[in-house]
Amino acid sequence: MLTIGIEGRIEQTVDPAQSAAAIGSGLVDVFATPMMIALMERTCNESVVPYLDEGLTTVGTHIDISHTAATPIGMKVRCKSELIEIDGRRLVFSVAAYDEAGVIGEGRHERFIVHRDKFQSKANNKLQNQR
Repeated sequence: MLTIGIEGRIEQTVDPAQSAAAIGSGLVDVFATPMMIALMERTCNESVVPYLDEGLTTVGTHIDISHTAATPIGMKVRCKSELIEIDGRRLVFSVAAYDEAGVIGEGRHERFIVHRDKFQSKANNKLQNQR
């Protein structure tokens, strides 16, 4: 059962493919902001999946994040999330990312609980309806 306070944690080492230069979000070899946000989304999602009924998943719908410090390639980063609000199918998380020197980003992330197959089918229908 989903409850306020569920926490998630993921740790990884920054590799060259996750740099701003590699993904095109900048020209420097540091952990890219989009990669930090992806780590945050993954951490939030994985924290609640074990509590969802079969066939359900969550999708990201809003993110309000600050990226405040650069992390070089080769350094470890870790992300921590906490479920702070449940409003029907809407879930709100507090999330923060750290490298070995301290906080690199933080903010809030919102996800919605959806029926995985129904959601995918609706998205795929866009292909059939395009002009």
